[in-house]
Amino acid sequence: MNYWLVKSEPFKYSWDQFVKDKKTFWDGVRNYQARNNLKAMKKGDQVLFYHSNEGLAVVGIAEVAKEHYQDPTTPDPNWVVVDLKPVKKLKVPVTLAEMKAEKRLADLSLIRQGRLSVCDVTKDQFDVILEMGGMK
Repeated sequence: MNYWLVKSEPFKYSWDQFVKDKKTFWDGVRNYQARNNLKAMKKGDQVLFYHSNEGLAVVGIAEVAKEHYQDPTTPDPNWVVVDLKPVKKLKVPVTLAEMKAEKRLADLSLIRQGRLSVCDVTKDQFDVILEMGGMK
């Protein structure tokens, strides 16, 4: 199993809307590294859901429900989506400031490459964030 983090601006697509929808395809990725991360996702992989721009916090856990396929919002074959489904809301959101202050997360892609919308996360980093979010 692999671990990931996806970013969404809550005014565009919030965790609460995601939960209401029960599933969504993750579209709009137009960065090659983020696209490659989408292509690497496997069904069942765990995904941290991060509110960017406002909130700046991991708020929930999602799961890859369907592996990559052509992004239906563009005819350009270079871009793909995956289907995600919500798993659980964190008991406590984990803010970017808290993650930056946590030494065990010093190499977190979210911190090193702040503009990347789909990031890889190690199992240890995933577990630390869950611990910080009151889930362990």
